[in-house]
Amino acid sequence: MPLIDLRHQITIRTGDDLVSHLKSFELTPRFSAGIWFFSPADSRFHAKYKPDESMEARLEIAASLKDYGLHALEAHYPNEINEDNLTLWQDFTRDTGIRLLTVIPLLFYDPEFEFGSLSNPDDRLRQMAIDRTARAFRLGKELGCDFSVVWPGIDGYENPFGINMAHMRQRFAGGLAEALDAAPGSRIAFEPKPYEPRGRILYSLTPEGVLLGKQVEQMLEHPVNRTLLEEGHKLACMNPEIGHLLMGFEDIAYALSWPLSEGRLAHTHWNSQPLGNYDQDLNVGLISPEQMEAGLYVLKMHGYEGWYGLDINPERMPVDVALKISMDALRAACDRINDLDHDLIVEAVEAPDQHRGFLEAYMVRARAPRRTVLPPLKDTLTSLRH
Repeated sequence: MPLIDLRHQITIRTGDDLVSHLKSFELTPRFSAGIWFFSPADSRFHAKYKPDESMEARLEIAASLKDYGLHALEAHYPNEINEDNLTLWQDFTRDTGIRLLTVIPLLFYDPEFEFGSLSNPDDRLRQMAIDRTARAFRLGKELGCDFSVVWPGIDGYENPFGINMAHMRQRFAGGLAEALDAAPGSRIAFEPKPYEPRGRILYSLTPEGVLLGKQVEQMLEHPVNRTLLEEGHKLACMNPEIGHLLMGFEDIAYALSWPLSEGRLAHTHWNSQPLGNYDQDLNVGLISPEQMEAGLYVLKMHGYEGWYGLDINPERMPVDVALKISMDALRAACDRINDLDHDLIVEAVEAPDQHRGFLEAYMVRARAPRRTVLPPLKDTLTSLRH
């Protein structure tokens, strides 16, 4: 597929222009899901609660969810998609119409990557990671994928003493640039995470991911890539995951605004997560739904048209049930956001001194069931002023 144009995301609107956009642009989620959580993952703490599923069985579950709204899948190379099972994937996408959205280089699992992948101090092992990354990018391009998610889970450290951090970052960014130049015209969607499995992961917060994108693009040399950059396209983009943002104590709306204002939001991963804590990958909307709503409103402000990727870990329920719950949660939240009074919201935000307490009082009512009897908004605001 041709490179998706993200340049419209950088537009910053205010006043009547913003109100007009918010009224005309509707959040309409399209759902993808990672094939990795269709089979139970290994755990340090307990046995698997469900039997392992073959790739054929996982794809069968995915196919059963098409009518519910699952229209794309995400897979890692080479453990989930590879040269040996490529026909299986091609037959599945042809027969079901469910797309393969991204081929993700597996850079965190192999024992060779114990001390990092693209930042590995061993040149031989680092080149192994670069070659795998480039192959994943090329395979994704051959299969018509939109981008390749990149997650540097094993690139980092525990003990910071003596670590040559600038050199680690240079090697990681340079490795990504080399892989992108080996698959010209490809796009990455970088996914930050603050910690786990490493004590600290490179480029662990959203603004650091934006900085990485700039660093990588400065290193690109292939004429195709240079031409795309000169036309204003971004090739080193982002895939923020909601759970990872909250692990790092980031505010979802503020975090998402960074790649959006750069035209770098290629994809999003959705789940829920207690603030801080270990990576739980809970169903969408289970925790902090107000953070989810604020993030969705920023997506609406910037006209986000990308996919809503589901990255969950349904240990104690069937995967199809968890996916339906998560899709329902996002649909309902998008409906709430689309139905808000955007005139009043923009007015209150742009003249806060004249609308003290308005947003809080208004959102209480927007979230309340229709049967809840609340006093008129003006009565509440009169009380707040006094």
